[in-house]
Amino acid sequence: MNLNSPTTMTRIRNLLNDLEAVRENLLELSDDIWRAIDHNDPDSLEAGVEFKRAYNQKSAAFDQIASDLSSMVQKYTAVRLEETEKIGDANLEENERIIQELDREEPHRLDENFTYKRPHGFVLSGKGSTGVTTWQRLYELVCRSLLATDEQRFRAMEDDPDFISPKGHRIVTGDRLSLRKAMELRDDLFVESNLSANSICDVIRRMLAVFGIPENQMLIYLRQDRDAQKGEGQ
Repeated sequence: MNLNSPTTMTRIRNLLNDLEAVRENLLELSDDIWRAIDHNDPDSLEAGVEFKRAYNQKSAAFDQIASDLSSMVQKYTAVRLEETEKIGDANLEENERIIQELDREEPHRLDENFTYKRPHGFVLSGKGSTGVTTWQRLYELVCRSLLATDEQRFRAMEDDPDFISPKGHRIVTGDRLSLRKAMELRDDLFVESNLSANSICDVIRRMLAVFGIPENQMLIYLRQDRDAQKGEGQ
């Protein structure tokens, strides 16, 4: 088998995407399970908490294995999930092409329900990105864009009550070890990334508010819409 053949590389990329999809869907299911628990029924709540504790432990173990496998495969095969990305951040003409391409599809807002849905592009303040395969990557690109806009304001979120849970867990921090799953933006700056799609969108909404960016300046484009559009055109 030739690892460099287009067919094999496509299969490998699909496998990597599948790994990411399972990781994200496990987080979505975790949210669904928690919402389904009758929190007013002590027995139901106790059973739900016990299940969730075990589920979270197993999910975290799978997440680590999937992450390790993905890194190994990408390193050995030289296939990168980011290879499909087009980001119009630095090139005006490229940005216009990306926006025109995305404008053919249905835009979605941050306040929608994205359970079990996958992104493939977004526009933030007039700058488009496409070929984005996961919510984690979308989250990372948005964070990096905001960080580049105003690093001081971004770092200030570390002590912003809107980004600290009632138990004191921070979303933005310089302490990697304090996070369940740290996403590195700088060698001294991390964000919590153990989040479902809807939780990621909620965090982005709060971040945009900090930066004074209206929510309607962030549009998300879904893979299912793009695939449906392709099907209609065949």
